Amino acid sequence: MEQVKKEKNELWEWSKALLIAFGLAAIIRFFLFTPIVVDGESMMPTLKNGDRMVVNKIGYMVGEPDRYDIVVFHAPEQKNYIKRVIGLPGDSVEFKNDQLFINGKELPEPYLEQYKSEISEGTLTDDFTLEETAAQVNEIPEGYIFVMGDNRRYSKDSRHIGLVAIDEVIGNTNLVFWPMNEIGFVK
Repeated sequence: MEQVKKEKNELWEWSKALLIAFGLAAIIRFFLFTPIVVDGESMMPTLKNGDRMVVNKIGYMVGEPDRYDIVVFHAPEQKNYIKRVIGLPGDSVEFKNDQLFINGKELPEPYLEQYKSEISEGTLTDDFTLEETAAQVNEIPEGYIFVMGDNRRYSKDSRHIGLVAIDEVIGNTNLVFWPMNEIGFVK
């Protein structure tokens, strides 16, 4: 009799441990961190099609996106996009001669320097101003950001889909965990 009670107790303890483990995994997955797979070439050469990354969901619950963050957001096509934050609320954005200008001041994009040097014809980023894009505004309003892919020639981004509401941002990402030879942080 005591043996049966001991086995039931052990089974109950294992069941509790598994329930707690699954509960913690669910909380982490849905509220803190989640995996995502890069779909397409819009972030090349920084990210490649098929890269698997970890999205930090808690960072923007307590803070706001920073310029050059790589973010994941809900796009209009019911998909999640991965792009880089270029413009923040209050900014005017312009590209001239493949150079980024924010509020009239030239800003570097060090993550693109190698890619720009490999281009044999033309520029990586065509000239535009914020009001010439789908955003059609002079300045990014509060609660929105302007995003672009690093592969500017082949990226569907704020130039085409408009500004992204900060509420639509799932989180930021900079950690590739697959494939094995790509594991690490990206800039």
